[in-house]
Amino acid sequence: MTGTAAALLTDPTSPARARRGRRRPALGILFSLLVLAVAIAWALVPWLFAPGDPTAGIGMQALQPPSPEHWFGTDATGRDLYTRVVHGASQSLLGAVIAVGVGFVVGTAVGVIAGSRPGPVDDVLMRGVDVLLAIPGLLLSLSIIILLGFGTANAALAVGVTSIAAFARLARSQVVSVRVSDFVEAAYGSGGTFWTVLWRHILPNSLTAVLALAALQFGSAVLQIATLGFLGYGAPPPTPEWGLLVSEGRNYIATAWWLTTLPGIVIALVVLSANRLSGAIRRGGTS
Repeated sequence: MTGTAAALLTDPTSPARARRGRRRPALGILFSLLVLAVAIAWALVPWLFAPGDPTAGIGMQALQPPSPEHWFGTDATGRDLYTRVVHGASQSLLGAVIAVGVGFVVGTAVGVIAGSRPGPVDDVLMRGVDVLLAIPGLLLSLSIIILLGFGTANAALAVGVTSIAAFARLARSQVVSVRVSDFVEAAYGSGGTFWTVLWRHILPNSLTAVLALAALQFGSAVLQIATLGFLGYGAPPPTPEWGLLVSEGRNYIATAWWLTTLPGIVIALVVLSANRLSGAIRRGGTS
């Protein structure tokens, strides 16, 4: 009997094995949603999680390791690192939302217009997209920041501009594939106008993949904004921003590992959770 039960558990076609296989992705998605929910709560109401002043420090408590009093330790000026990470979420996540919003709105509009208007309009718009793709994303972001000035908002706008091409190409490909479907042709045949068919039939069946890309771009935007902050192009000190926190701690990495490791872990968890959620949305749209 024991051998039979073991065989059923190891058999890839057994119901028990199938249930375990379905449970693991569900737990991963649940964990990802929990991580993102905590990060969003930090960004919206940071004082509920860390009521202290993120810019005030106590010199006598400088470079203390993680402890029950200071969960993430303290930095070189005695500021509580956990408080700075929590309050820094508003800078990093708000910047990511702005970046994704710019890329999603502008890129999707360009892609939808190009995909639904074959011919000269499509050619002109997509050649512009090709120009954006030809420029390295970091170089384009730095160029825009130099023109607009430093700061989280300008960094977010720069990151958003670099993502326009990805949204435009994906939206165009989705619209082109849906535009030649039988139900779209039937809608036109029944007297539907271009804008009615576009709004009622083409867009609802084209945006699932674009929404998945938006979730993926959110994680990428968090990472890119943190990178710009690390390089000194984001929020100026002493404003808590995740990339800036990692940059400030790199000079003490040999003696105070927590200054770079713990903010880096937070960034990695948020980015990986957004990527996992993107994959779940994409699989749901193709199932």
